[in-house]
Amino acid sequence: MTATALAVAFIFFSCNRKLSTADKLDLNRTPLQTIDSMFIVQTTDGGLQFRVEAEVMERYVTDTSSYEKFPLGVELYGYNEEGLLETMILADDALHEQGNKGKYEIWSAFGNVVIQNILKRETMETDTIFWDRQKGEIYTDCYVRLYSPDGFMQGVGMRSDERARNSIIYKPFDSFGIVGRDTTAVVIDSVNFIGPFLKK
Repeated sequence: MTATALAVAFIFFSCNRKLSTADKLDLNRTPLQTIDSMFIVQTTDGGLQFRVEAEVMERYVTDTSSYEKFPLGVELYGYNEEGLLETMILADDALHEQGNKGKYEIWSAFGNVVIQNILKRETMETDTIFWDRQKGEIYTDCYVRLYSPDGFMQGVGMRSDERARNSIIYKPFDSFGIVGRDTTAVVIDSVNFIGPFLKK
């Protein structure tokens, strides 16, 4: 009789502890979905537009918005109208936010952000970048370095179209340009280059 009473008390106590832990759970801070080795492709009329890769994606939903976190980093690839890889964005951490009913859609990337325009051979480095999908622009108010065949620029603040074709650096300082260049140099797009067909 005593052993049975102890067993019932133990079961009641164990269940009670689990319920109190569940009551403290904050659903706004708990991911609704977690995906490992994420790979997303977006197309328009059969043409590849964007590709997103990440080791981990965590999806959260609130009353007013939904967002995805990429705590282990993210890689975004943008393709031009001819289907060539044009833009790459790499970052240590990222956040993708969407308002209800498509009110807004913004990507935020943080930590060792690298933006490359493959076709223009330009590389931009900064700590934080924002990509407004509705406005079709990327921007930051942080320190930026831009390396290109035309020289080197650095400054604070940057605005560009979403494919990093026309970047403008605000408040530039200590920058330099290349005046002369070898006009006979041959440039090969090694990313999009298919190469010669092998003989059968």
